[in-house]
Order: sequence, then structure tokens, then C-alpha cells
Amino acid sequence: MHKFVRKMAAAGIAAWLIAGQPLSAWAMAPILPLSEVAEGMQGTAWTVLDSSGTIQSFPVTIIGVLGEGKGADPMIMARAEGPLIHQVGGILQGMSGSPVYVHGRLVGAVAAGLKEMTPYTFFIRPIEGMTALWNLPDSKNKTRMRVFDLKKYLADKKKAEETAAKAKKDKSEKTDVMSAETEAKVDAELAKIKEKQNAPEKDTSEDASEDASENASADHAKPAEDTGDSSGREAAQAAVPAEEVRVAPGVPAAGEAQQNEKEKKNDGEKTTLFVSGFNQAGVRFLNQQFGGQYNFLPMSGPTAAEQQEFLYNATLKPGQTVGAAMAYGDFAVGATGTVTAVDGKKIVAFGHPFLQRGNVNYFMTDATIIGTISGVSNGMKLGNIGSVLGRISQDRTTGIAGTLGDFPSCVPLRVKVHDNTLGRTDVYESRIAYDEGFLSQLSGGIVYSAISKTTDNLAEGTADVHFTIRTNAVPSGKVERSNMFYNTSDVGQIAVSEIMQALNIICANTEKESDILDVQADVTYDAERKSATILSAIPDKSKVKPGDTVTFTTTIKPYRRDKETLLIRYKVPENQPEGALQLDIRGGGLVPVTSLLLLQQSGVDVTNAESKQQTTAQKLEDLMHNGRNNEIIVAPSQTAAPLTEKQKKQALRRAQKAAEAAAKAKAGHKVDLLGEKKNVTKNTGETKFTTKYIIDNVVHATLQVQKK
Repeated sequence: MHKFVRKMAAAGIAAWLIAGQPLSAWAMAPILPLSEVAEGMQGTAWTVLDSSGTIQSFPVTIIGVLGEGKGADPMIMARAEGPLIHQVGGILQGMSGSPVYVHGRLVGAVAAGLKEMTPYTFFIRPIEGMTALWNLPDSKNKTRMRVFDLKKYLADKKKAEETAAKAKKDKSEKTDVMSAETEAKVDAELAKIKEKQNAPEKDTSEDASEDASENASADHAKPAEDTGDSSGREAAQAAVPAEEVRVAPGVPAAGEAQQNEKEKKNDGEKTTLFVSGFNQAGVRFLNQQFGGQYNFLPMSGPTAAEQQEFLYNATLKPGQTVGAAMAYGDFAVGATGTVTAVDGKKIVAFGHPFLQRGNVNYFMTDATIIGTISGVSNGMKLGNIGSVLGRISQDRTTGIAGTLGDFPSCVPLRVKVHDNTLGRTDVYESRIAYDEGFLSQLSGGIVYSAISKTTDNLAEGTADVHFTIRTNAVPSGKVERSNMFYNTSDVGQIAVSEIMQALNIICANTEKESDILDVQADVTYDAERKSATILSAIPDKSKVKPGDTVTFTTTIKPYRRDKETLLIRYKVPENQPEGALQLDIRGGGLVPVTSLLLLQQSGVDVTNAESKQQTTAQKLEDLMHNGRNNEIIVAPSQTAAPLTEKQKKQALRRAQKAAEAAAKAKAGHKVDLLGEKKNVTKNTGETKFTTKYIIDNVVHATLQVQKK
């Protein structure tokens, strides 16, 4: 290793002196094409195996090339050798992406192994297929408004700088600034190397190893020690690309989500995602939301300083650890792997898919390795992600690709949970990379985990939930909803249902990709059951005229509490015809049987005639105005009696009118992102009365309507 460092310093420093200026990024190494790869070639692979951040090497022997035919996925079979690789137990999960060089030319990346076979035989992903990712179209990250509060971000950043100025400076500036002292060291080292390389061995961390990094000649293209921005980072969120050493060529490599039942039953064939911030209940919830297709392994989370830090001028080196995260902050989900090649600000890594979602929008982070774990035929390299360095834009069969200093659009999520029983309040903040494929699941998982962590309780309970989503999917600029939920165990499971429903509607917008500015959720939890039953609802008068107001004296019986009396005012619709007006007095969460539903039950296909024509904005408006579980709603009764032909025709006409109204509402709404416009309540012939209990039944009343 020390001979390599001296050799690299000679080539790298000489090139730097020729260039006459300090280098801030790596140049692409020379490539050994797949067509020139032959059996018996001797090479070297580079990776990080411990918390020191040192990029270490081990010998590699090429065995042969597989899958060179048309349409095949070519891979290079190789054997890892040497004391280092035997010490850690062979090729491990997390080594994926480690660059392999033959005579100073980059062949490709450590990518896969044979499941349950020797851990010393593995497969190399040819570099040509990886660098091709840089040329693929990128349509993501095109949101039309800011995705987080810039003012807050700058304030937080200033605070972080004041509390950790020295640490920040060391991490963010050391890759870009070459001091006079360092320059002198470079000159001295070059002179010593020219004297038959008889200089004493020395640590080339910091600037020396950085300056030896950007050259395209034989040996200097290989990495020196890993001493970039990731060194010395404290425990943060970690994630290891799963099973990259368990899959043979011709079989999807590690990280590819397999949907068949065989894989769902065999955890060894699932992608492993490391998560931070999630407790055991949160991990179980994530498993449910993602259909059990991933293995979620809990790890520690990023520090507060790292969460606020975006390193605009950071560099990465081949062989260095890099992270790809779907969510980042107090709750994080992602993976770590190894950088294969760097060309200026562009990087490729992993040598296999992360989640194989094509054109993506993930956080690229620096990372540190904690250590390695190995078994008879299985092993893993564990790592933690740190600060955000850039954006991952491609996630495909041959690996992941991204750009340093280019940050992904994201959805900031803030969750505040107050436990009345414990007298405890916690606030959690995370950023979710904007991807419609997992935004709802991750948001729901984070809110659920926040509830679970603060309450520390999976028993029965009541949750009062309020959330706001600022988005251009609705003219008002925000989707806002409050509701109460009770469950006999783990109320968080249902407390997140509506926020996930809202995000699903936004992400399924068929007209355009909606922008989401941020999501905020406030949850108040009580360990007791807060439900009530309506015992009676007596009107102050039985004979009314259209437009009259009737006061119902309503008696409710809360669970294990004394009766309570409520006065609920109901206005008779102005167009109400003469005769008996049957009213339901019910809990808002109890969905009445409508005439359209009865039409559907009778075989008339009007089920989705209305919903299919609804715009995304209309669906969200419906969600916001749906009855709440803690409301008492007084409204005309929706009976389950068979429909007459006249009633069927009326229902069909209503469905047609709703479709026409939906079509007219599709275009031309100006969005109010500040939510300053006020919603106008329509005269729908119903009254909503908010209580502090979940109402669990319905009673009936009759008014006699007379001529006005």
C-alpha cells in the first residue's frame, strides 16, 4: 500500500506541476474495453473497509468474460486474492462499485457474486455500460417552484456555521484549497520520489492525496487514500446496496426489486435498505407499505450539523464510499456503495441497480464505513451517510450515476407529535426526494414512526391529526385536513391514512406532475378511548318551512363518561319540497348509502362516471370536505330502499351534471400557495358539528316541511 502511495504521488504530483494549478475534481481514468479483456489478466480492486476512510487494494485475477452475445448483459468473471480480502471474508455487500484496474486502465466495477458459492469469485460490471448512464435523458428535478423554505434553510445554515464553524470549514474547504504549506510538502515529496523512492513512508491524507487524484495515465488513475469529505463523520443514516455479491450474471443484480412470491419468501433475494430514525414498529410499517419487497435494516442517523450541510464543492474519488438516499434527515432511507469512476462532477457507482427505477431523483451523500461482518458465504460492509453532495439521476442495471453539486428537488416533511398522557412533545424533520413512486409510502412511514416513537405505545389510543400539504394541485395552494382516529391497538396505523391518500391523489395526477412545496403534520395522542354514541336528537319544532333553522337537542354518551348535551342547528334547504324530510344525525366517518351506490348495486354502471371525470383538484377538495370522525352531521337521509325508475333517472342526471362540471373545471385555476383564499361553503342541505369525540352511530329524525 505504501509503495502504491509513493508511486501515485509521483505521477499525480508531476501532472499537477505540469498543469500549474490545483485540481478540484478527478479526471476520467483510461478504460480497458471489454473487447481487450482476456483470461489471466492481473488487476487491482480498490475499496474502503473501515472507519479510517483509507482506500485499500486487493489483487484480482480475470477468469473470463460471460454473456457477450446480442442482447446479453456481459460480465467479467474474476477471483479476489490477497491477505486483505481473506481477512474480511471475501467480496462483501457494500463493495459493489469498487473499481478494478488492469495495468492502470479501468475495467469496471465489483458488481455481483454467486449466491451460496465461494465469496472470492465475483463478477465485474464493464465500465462502458456504466459511463453510458451519463448520456441518458434526465427529465426529473424539473419542479416549477422551490421545494423547501430557502429562508429557513439559510437561517439554519448560519446557526450551524456559528456552532460548528471549524468542523464545517475542515469538511467543505479542504478539497478545494491548497495551502502554501501543502504545496511545499508536494514539492518535497516529488524530490524524494525522484531519489529512487527512498523517502520515509508518510500519511498522504488531506491535500497530498487530493492532489494526486486527477490524472489519466496508467497508475495515477487508481485512487490513493480515501481522505475526502467523508472522513471523520459521526454516525449518520446508512444503507448498503443489498445482495450485490449474491447474484450471478444473467440474473438481476443486487438492488433489483423482484415481485414474485419466491423472492418475497426468501429475504436473501431482497434489496436491503438501511434506515435511520425508524423504530421496530416503523420498520414493520415500511415493510407493509412496500409489500415486503425490501429488507429494512435499522442504523443510526445523520447528525444535526450534517442534516443542514449541503457540500457544493465536494469531490469524490474512485474507491470512496458514496450514499444514495430516498429520504434524508431525522428519518432516512437509502444505501451506500462504492464510487467506480469520476469525470469532473459526474460519478458512476454500485455496478448494479439501487432500486432500478430508471431516471430518478435521489440524494447523493458522502459516507463513512463502520466496519465489516462476514460469515461462511455471506458478508456485509456497513456504512453511514453524511452530508448531501449532489444528486443521483440514473438508477439502472449497470449502476447509478449522478452529479456533484446538483441537488435533488425534495419535499420537506415536518411532523409534530404531542402525547397528552406523557406530557411529551417531539418535532421531526426529514426531506423526501421527489419521486411519485414512493413519496406517499415514505411520508406515511415517517409520520407513523414519529407517532410510534413519541408515544412509545402500540396499545389502544386516540389520535387527533391535522395536516397541510402546500401544492399547486389545488387552486387554493394547499390541501388541509383534520380528523380524529381511534383504534383498539396502534392507532398510528390508521392515523396516517388520509395524508397518504392525499399524496397518492397528487402523485396520480393525470394532467401534469404536481409540485409539492412541503408537508406538515400535527398529531395529538391520548392513550384513552375518545368515542361517543348519539342517544337522541330532538328538534325544537317538528313543522318547518324551507330556509328555517331547527335546533336539535342532541344527547351523546362518551365512552366511560357521563352523558353530554349538545345544541346543533340545522337549516332546512331553501328548495326543500313539501312533505316529510327524513334526516340522519350521524358520525361524520359513517358513509351513508347514496342513490348512486344503489344504482351501481342494481347493475347500472355509473360507479365511476363521476370519479373518472373528476380532476385531481376536485378529488382533493372532496377529501378535504369529507365528514370527519369527530363530527356530527345532520343531513337528509340516504335510504337503502329500492330505487324507482324516476329515482334512477334523477341519479343518472346528477352523475351527468357532475361529469360536465368536472370537465369545465379542468383548466385555468390560479394557485394560491400561501393559502390566502377562503373556501366558500356550499348550501348542501347538511350541517357539520365538531365534537371532541369520535361519533360511532346514527339516529334519525323527521321534519314536516310546509309551504313557505
